[in-house]
Amino acid sequence: MVVRTTGAIQSGEFFPTKKLETGNLMATKAPDGPEIRGDTAGMKIKWDDSNMKSSYANVCNVTSTREEVVILFGMNQAWNRGQKEVTIQLTDRIVISPYAAKRMSMLLNNVVKEYENRFGALNIDVGGEKK
Repeated sequence: MVVRTTGAIQSGEFFPTKKLETGNLMATKAPDGPEIRGDTAGMKIKWDDSNMKSSYANVCNVTSTREEVVILFGMNQAWNRGQKEVTIQLTDRIVISPYAAKRMSMLLNNVVKEYENRFGALNIDVGGEKK
């Protein structure tokens, strides 16, 4: 089952608007924290996907400065463990504000929690210890 949460980044903040689950619209609860204020409260969001592209990545790296967060996506196509050097083919760079990054972090945390509730815990190896 595919669950996608969509949202909008406005004034550097990400606001989830709805979830799409196997094509059905599902309501979401209001985001915790700051709410949309001012003239954006009654704004209708139109999603224009005419220029959108889809990419697959199995590698992600994130760097940041005070003003922005840079997320790099790419592909590791080296499957042999004994290699001394691995080349990662970077395919996409996304630059967002720290506010949008925090909203994205909250959104991703919620998506992973939903996934683990449905399918079980995801155990990943971080620095030699499982989390």
